[in-house]
Amino acid sequence: MQISGTWRLISRVFLPFAAGYYLSYLFRTINALIASHLSSDTGLGTADLGLLTSVYFLVFAAAQIPVGILLDRFGPRRVQSALLLLAAVGAGLFAISTDFLSLLIARAMIGLGVAAALTAGLKSIILWFPRERVALLNGYMVMLGSLGAVTATAPVEHLLAWMGWRQLFEVLAAATGATAILICVVVPERGAVPSTARATLGSVFGDRRFWRIAPLSATCVGSAWSLQGLWASPWLRDVEELDRASLVRQLFIMSIVLSCGAWLLGMTVHYVKRRGAGAETILAMVAVLFIAAEIAVVLRAPLPSILPWSVVAIVGTATVVSFAVIADYFPPELAGRANGALNVLHFGWAFLAQYATGLILEQWPANDGHRSVQAYQLAFGLNVALQIGAFVWFALPSRRSCASWMSSILVFKPADVPNAIESVGLYENSVILLPADGDVEW
Repeated sequence: MQISGTWRLISRVFLPFAAGYYLSYLFRTINALIASHLSSDTGLGTADLGLLTSVYFLVFAAAQIPVGILLDRFGPRRVQSALLLLAAVGAGLFAISTDFLSLLIARAMIGLGVAAALTAGLKSIILWFPRERVALLNGYMVMLGSLGAVTATAPVEHLLAWMGWRQLFEVLAAATGATAILICVVVPERGAVPSTARATLGSVFGDRRFWRIAPLSATCVGSAWSLQGLWASPWLRDVEELDRASLVRQLFIMSIVLSCGAWLLGMTVHYVKRRGAGAETILAMVAVLFIAAEIAVVLRAPLPSILPWSVVAIVGTATVVSFAVIADYFPPELAGRANGALNVLHFGWAFLAQYATGLILEQWPANDGHRSVQAYQLAFGLNVALQIGAFVWFALPSRRSCASWMSSILVFKPADVPNAIESVGLYENSVILLPADGDVEW
């Protein structure tokens, strides 16, 4: 085994993209801790803060499919480095903004700039590493990236004690720009992957297998992001009646669990696939566990609150499982489009779940700034009901006819398996010149 070649690939390909995903996760979750500072310094109201935070999800989701196409056409190195420069500019603008409009534009720029953070990393793994290692490395990618969520809790709380939020964003702007330059300079260029006539976005959206897992993955992963990113904090404050220190501590623990969950799921998928089983089974098990944990929260089961909320955190990393399934469904030249298509559903559902929960909570009057338990139970319960429906769609034998009907509505011709196999064969038989030390045996 050529250890030096293995570590050279990890240091030159894997780690630079993991750094970009870390920054993406940090930007995604940091507004929860600086919200009070933004309100006091800029005079933003609750509605403005909500829009300012959620615009990240909107722009991120809208960019996923175009970004996937660009990744397949130009490669992850060029796309990721260019977009991260945009995120750096957005972070710098956020640091100097004094009004709502400029803050909103800056936040949108950040969302667009990190829109390729995960999918570019996944694409690079597919291009550079053996296929049997994809799930394992996806898990490590999400694990390292989710450390950004850990950073956005207690560590940022301590930083804000001696550094203002504007100075913090200046540091983030510099770090993001440096990461963009690092990816552009260090990551080697990968030879072009031959494309086929079927290598189109329609091949993804027209595939029955995609529509089998997409609703379940989106409702589970998107809901987990929505809960941990926003609604876990109000629930713990209003229902569990935690003080500020206890709240930050529990969010910190959830972030640690989030990071460890990515590694755990990645390892699980890796070993299950080595034994010839499919990752779909793991996705179904994660969904059942998630639904059970949410029911325990809604019904206020006599358990330590950290237990069900830790399950919620782990499900936020179930993209490791979903993207491993997608990697088996489509050839490498469609990896960017397929991952982007699934990711737009993840982020789209996160936005819808986050926004709809807020609308439901607004229907109940606040008592000293706290919402009633019944309001949370209804909002969370409706979300669980939709997840159960998605699970039934995934599990019922009749799903094939339903998926076929959906494909015909979308006017996309399904990608047939023989042609997909032919695409993979073309990729594997193509001649790609690699650096001498990059020819790694695993």
